[in-house]
Amino acid sequence: MIGVIDTDGECAEWAFPAEPGAVRTARHAVRGTLHAWGLEVVGDVTVLLVSELVTNSLRYASGPIGVRLERRNPAVDSPAGGPALLVEVSDPLPDPPRERVADHEDEGGRGLHLVAVSSQRWGTRHGKSGKTVWFELALPGE
Repeated sequence: MIGVIDTDGECAEWAFPAEPGAVRTARHAVRGTLHAWGLEVVGDVTVLLVSELVTNSLRYASGPIGVRLERRNPAVDSPAGGPALLVEVSDPLPDPPRERVADHEDEGGRGLHLVAVSSQRWGTRHGKSGKTVWFELALPGE
């Protein structure tokens, strides 16, 4: 079951159980929020990257998976200088993910590479109980 933590203003946050349906449910929640915010222009790439990160969390962690979206104000919040969408995916596993080069035959190993080449900035940080992988996408035309 999805747990809506916050959907106030320019921020939305959910907690998903570490179950196979979490990826689909996270995609649906993210796409719906981006539609409500009028940000369909970044919908496909955001949903793809969230899918990759939630899948990584499911593969390696056993606890709840958090997803958070924040529409950033360029004058106040965004160090990159323009309007941006900050996306965070958290799980209870403390080990940071490692970007690696996948062989052509590998079925996995491309998620972080996709995040790195598709976002304007990305990174990881440790939390009280686990880690967060985040990325930022530029919002054109604002």
